[in-house]
This record gives sequence, structure tokens and C-alpha cells, in this order.
Amino acid sequence: MSTLDTGLTLIRTASRRVSAANGWMGNAFKGWMPTGLYARALLIMIVPMVVLQSVVAFVFMERHWNTVTRRLSASVVQDIAGLIDVYNGYPQDKDRAQLRRIAQQRLNLVVDFLPVGDMPPPGPKPFFSLLDQSLSVQIGRQIGRPFWIDTVGNSSLVEIRIQLADAVMRIFAQRSAAYASNSEIFLFWMVGTSSILLIVAVLFLRNQIRPILRLADAAESFGMGREAPNFRPRGAREVRRASQAFLEMKSRIERSLEQRTAMLAGVSHDLRTILTRFKLELALIGDSPELEGMRKDVDEMSGMLEAYLAFARGDGGEQAQPTDMTQSLEDLRSDAERNGHSATVQFHGLPVVTVKPASFKRCLGNLVSNAAKHANAIAITGHRDHRYLTVTIDDDGPGIPPDMREEVFKPFLRLDDARNQDEGGTGLGLAIARDIARAHGGDILLGESPQGGLRATVRIPV
Repeated sequence: MSTLDTGLTLIRTASRRVSAANGWMGNAFKGWMPTGLYARALLIMIVPMVVLQSVVAFVFMERHWNTVTRRLSASVVQDIAGLIDVYNGYPQDKDRAQLRRIAQQRLNLVVDFLPVGDMPPPGPKPFFSLLDQSLSVQIGRQIGRPFWIDTVGNSSLVEIRIQLADAVMRIFAQRSAAYASNSEIFLFWMVGTSSILLIVAVLFLRNQIRPILRLADAAESFGMGREAPNFRPRGAREVRRASQAFLEMKSRIERSLEQRTAMLAGVSHDLRTILTRFKLELALIGDSPELEGMRKDVDEMSGMLEAYLAFARGDGGEQAQPTDMTQSLEDLRSDAERNGHSATVQFHGLPVVTVKPASFKRCLGNLVSNAAKHANAIAITGHRDHRYLTVTIDDDGPGIPPDMREEVFKPFLRLDDARNQDEGGTGLGLAIARDIARAHGGDILLGESPQGGLRATVRIPV
């Protein structure tokens, strides 16, 4: 293998490892990253700002604050060292008046002399005090004598005591002369301006996110068969474009439904006219066993035509409105009992749900009717929480094999041994029911019933 091949192999191996590491990090971060656009956008703004402020603060603290404080402390210690040299070099100044005057007027230091034994015991060091550390280092480096300092006793002064041969020199220096005191102001302005900018960014971002949320609400309402009357394109250009595309799509779907309904109305009128002529002609011919069979065929054809038109027509433009589901389920129970079946109803939760009343009742009615054709006992249970309305219809009939539970929703499907095989049936009952449920943004699922038969579960969002 040549050197080039070896290099390419190493590059490919490194690329695979980088890709695997990237995928692992992506999966690791995905678990705790926010899922909402608003939260992610805020994170995109906050993280760079925090990182930038941290870097700026670190650079300032390390390069400016620490350096300036060390230099100021070194300058104060140099002045003190000069005063000690004057003290040792001019013993003729017995009362130290000249030394105090020079320190006060020229160096802005207050100097006093205490007896030799007047040195306080060492106190506890502050947990974090750059001034205390800097002064200690500079005194040890430039003076090299026993000392005691107090940087926390007075907010504006620093007390330093130096052990001399025959006395203890006590010096009071201004804290601002040995410490970069304007650092807090810098940090305050940095944090303050960042907070103001962040608040402005949050308000601006909220206004930009609101049109996206309105678009999502309008699309969700349309998917559940509800209207969003106050929706119009707003926000940024891209959001307006998406909103306009949604409105145009909504208009095309509604036009298509209207055209289909109009076409089916025309077909229904023509076919009903022909069926009416058949009925009149059969009525004029008279009664006979052969004519009775023809009348049954005509009646069956009329029923099939009505079922097909009802399936193709859908909800007919019905508007959603708050509906008492308890009353609707009680009506279904009454209908089942009038037909000689045993039926029970239970409902849990707030019963008022926004649906298309006639359409949704027809959906449940088809399921109850399908159960009544093949069972004696029917149990209807409703449950409403903060997200969904769920209605289950259980029976004690023969049920449907698991591998055929999706097939029975296909239009015109009639199984030889299935429970939806009925005399004169069209095979559209379950198809119509699922079409209505999906028009409300939900669905219908079939499963095993605790009563031994079939369970039909209708779930729609509220």
C-alpha cells in the first residue's frame, strides 16, 4: 500500500470517527434541548451573549482589573517603603512631624507610630480578596518585614502595620489608591445593558413567533373542521408567504369539495328521476311475484345510492359548535333500546365538546348500528380530558379478525363472514364513520372488547 493510500485511509477513519462523535453529541443534546421554536430562538440569542459576556469579563478581570490592582498596590507599597527609608535615614526627626507631613501632603497617606508590641494577631483572610493578596505579596517582596493588614474593616480605607526596629508604623491609605474600584461599575453596565438588550430581543421575538403560532392554530382548526375567522397573513415576509399559501390551499380544498357536492347533487337528481320512473311503472303494471322482486331491487338500489351520496358528500358544510356529548350518547342508547338491544352509557369529564353535531352523531350512530346488527348488549363510554374526546363502543358480538380490522374501513368492502355483512348493506357505514372522525382531526380504531366482541374507539382532539 502506498503512502497516499495510507493517508486516505487515515483521513476516512478520522472522518468516520468525527461523524460518529457528532451523532453521539447530537443525540446527547437532543434529550434536554427545548422543542419549541420560541425557546430555541431564545437559546440561540442567550448562549452567544452569555459566552461573549463571560469572555469579556474574564479578559477584563484577568488583564485589566488584576493588573491595575497589582500596580496600584505596588505603588502604595513603594510609598510606604520610601517612608520607612526616611524613618531609618533621618533619626533627628524625633517626633516624626516632617515624615507625617510628607506622607499626608505628598503621598495622601496617614502615618502613625505605635509601640513595638502593638501588633494585632493575624486575622482570617477573606475568601476572595485581590487587594489583600496583592498587598501581601508586594509588602513581602519590597519591604520584607513583619506586617499586618486590614482590607475589610473600613470600606474606604486600608490599614497597614509594619514592624520596625523600635516601633510599629501604622499607615492608612485610601482603598481607591490601591484597588481598581471602577470594576464593579463596568460589570454593572455590562450586565445592565445586556439585560435591556435581552428584554428587547425577547419582546421582538415574541412578536415574530406569534404569527407562526396563529398559522399553526389555523391549520389545526382547519384539520379539525373548524373555522379560524380572524386569521390573516401577518409577521415577516416568509411567514406571510406561508400563511398566504395556506389560505390558497384552504380555498382550493373548499372549492374542490363544493364542486364535488354540486356534481353529486346533479348525479343524485338524475338517478333519482330514473328510479322514480321505475317505481311508477312498476306501480302501474300491478302485483305479481316477479314485480315484487323488482320492487325490492329498486328499493335496494335507492338505498345504495343514498348511502353512496352521503359518503361522497361528507358533512355538507356543517359548522362546528359546542355540543353536549352526554345528551348525544343518551340519544344513541335510546335508539338502540328501541330496536330491542341492551345498551348502557357512561361519560367522564366535561361533556361540552366543540364538534359538528349532526356529523359526529352520525359517526357514532354508524358504529352503534354496526354493533347492534351483530350483538345483543352494547356499552357506550365517553371520556374527555384536556386534549381528547374518546368514545368507546363495546359489544358482545362475534367481532372482526385482527387482520381485517383495517380492511373493513374501505368503501364498499363486504366480508363474507364479517360482522358488517348485512342484508341490503352497502359496506359504507364504517367508511363514513372514519371519514367523519378524520374530518374532526381524529380517527377510529378497532380492537378486542372486554365483553368478548368488538371495541370501536373514536378519539378526536378538543
